Amino acid sequence: MAAPGCAQPCLWHSTLALLLLIVALATGLPCHHLWTHDAGDALQLLQDMTPSMTTEPCHLQEPPFFPDALLRNNLRPHQAADAALRILQHLFHTLSTNSTRQHWHTQARNDLLNKLQRHIHHLERCLPAHATPPKGPRNPLLTINKYFRDIHLFLHAHNHSACAWGHVRLEALVCFQHVDRLIRRMK
Repeated sequence: MAAPGCAQPCLWHSTLALLLLIVALATGLPCHHLWTHDAGDALQLLQDMTPSMTTEPCHLQEPPFFPDALLRNNLRPHQAADAALRILQHLFHTLSTNSTRQHWHTQARNDLLNKLQRHIHHLERCLPAHATPPKGPRNPLLTINKYFRDIHLFLHAHNHSACAWGHVRLEALVCFQHVDRLIRRMK
């Protein structure tokens, strides 16, 4: 027997509410299982990329270091997603250049690039289509852009040497750890 005052319309509202819940869960799922379960794999691939022997001494001038401002920054979940995506895109671009091939093991490099590309794709699906970029002097995306520009200038200044790439590999480790923290902040 139907509840008083509630025949078919209540069933319709319940069905509509359930449908909205399913859509919300389905659209949220790509963001729920991002990166954190593969962060260790990415770090291991980055370690595997490095040749076991480095014969040249390292005398690097002004190597770039991951910006402290990004490590301390309290970002909202959508800002954390934007920052993580930007870091991964820059890492992919940096590690996919032709000058890396001679310094790093090909298979591990290709595996890492595939993993990066997969995570970039998942993150892009998580971000709202019309998000407004952050503005102001503390814009984390500008800080990330400057950091990676400094990395490219550093590599160029050191003729893309194995030693310079060794420093970039260490910086990439820090980037992966920071991306992991950013993605955890998204959840």
